[in-house]
Amino acid sequence: MKKILVANRGEIAIRVMRTAKNMGIKTVAVYSEADRNAPHVRFADEAVCIGPPPSAESYLKGSRIIEEARRLGVDGIHPGYGFLSENAEFAEEVEKNNITFIGPGSKAIRIMGSKLAAKEAVKTYDIPMVPGIDEAISDVGQAREIAKEIGFPILIKASAGGGGKGMRIVENDKDLESQMKMAISEATAAFGDGSVFIEKYVTSPRHIEIQVMADKHGNVIHFFERECSVQRRHQKVVEEAPSSVLSPELREAMGLAAVNVARSCDYVGAGTVEFLLDADHNFYFLEMNTRLQVEHPVTELITGVDLVQLQIEVARGEELTIQQEDLEIQGHALELRVYAEDPMNEFLPSVGKLSTYELPEGEGIRVDNGFEQGMDVPIYYDPMLSKLITYGRNREEAMDKMIHAINNYRIKGVETTLSFGKFVCEHPAFRSGHFDTHFVKNYFSGEALTATSEDETRLAALVALTQYLKDRKNLRLPNS
Repeated sequence: MKKILVANRGEIAIRVMRTAKNMGIKTVAVYSEADRNAPHVRFADEAVCIGPPPSAESYLKGSRIIEEARRLGVDGIHPGYGFLSENAEFAEEVEKNNITFIGPGSKAIRIMGSKLAAKEAVKTYDIPMVPGIDEAISDVGQAREIAKEIGFPILIKASAGGGGKGMRIVENDKDLESQMKMAISEATAAFGDGSVFIEKYVTSPRHIEIQVMADKHGNVIHFFERECSVQRRHQKVVEEAPSSVLSPELREAMGLAAVNVARSCDYVGAGTVEFLLDADHNFYFLEMNTRLQVEHPVTELITGVDLVQLQIEVARGEELTIQQEDLEIQGHALELRVYAEDPMNEFLPSVGKLSTYELPEGEGIRVDNGFEQGMDVPIYYDPMLSKLITYGRNREEAMDKMIHAINNYRIKGVETTLSFGKFVCEHPAFRSGHFDTHFVKNYFSGEALTATSEDETRLAALVALTQYLKDRKNLRLPNS
């Protein structure tokens, strides 16, 4: 594999290209007209414009991307995450054009792309499941019978897609019909598939995921867990590895379950198996993401592996040289997704020009970045600017480094989630490890963030005044 096209943009495009270049592989960037001057375009050895700003006319144009890949003599296509990364038809077309798709086969993508098909596939391996029904329904009467059987609260979920779309928590019978209609409507609009199913809603859950890697020779290993419970709108914002609540025995059981999920669909490449963990530490299979995850850096830091390099090696047909017993957890890592969003205004996107954009540096600080000072944050794509990752000998050190790094970020022109990240890392519930996916709902608000900011301002003023009085006293003459 001598040349790779990265079918993505921003920080993940640069992340993949950096490893490819370290492996002596040339890189090709694709870009929309809105990204003409983006850093990932300059970072690549070659770059080609694939269309207008809207993603439907550029980054989601699989046929156009393949056409350019063929023209430029590309050997492999890495999809990153988002866009076409979990599109089975795209993966299939790439292979049909004698180009290696750096990801799983279309069969695995199709199976795991449907939550119902995924549940069916893993049944053979006796993977724990949340109580519910494993078939699509649209009849409210049937839904009501299921709800009576498993008990409220229940969760209505879209079979296709993710990101919290087509998902509704129903607390009682009177809300069932309206919430079900809304879930079906949202799923149809988002994924073109209105199939929904019903599960028992797990109260106080934690979101734990296991990173897996599989080669074409039947070897599957896992790289331990990531804790992804701090979320807004069912989407992750802060992730860490390892989790503060998993015992060695539970870690081993969840790791084995994740490996078996990968085996159930003949998986190849990097993937992530997601689980819910209840208050009694029972775990339940949620879904599998058939791609590299946004939060993969925390796994890289605690294991010392380059997951992108392994992806490329596996795609080339190489056998994994790492065995499960070779892996161990070293230290602790945290990641904050730095979004151009306003935490004071329900995390709504914040667009504008980055008049100041300076990144923190230092030992144990990693920034996977896709922007630079003077750039506009486009309205067409996900508003993530960068990912801030910190590493420490233990969880407390990683958290303290995160706070330090946030304090040394300099961003002006847009609102960001930096203040939210600091709020999380300073909050007693997070620091103690006693939190779940309701962290934002239970503890965070614009008012809470304002109060924290005001406390910090008062403290800074008090420290400054104390130092001023101390300096005055030291400067006084002996006889004055």
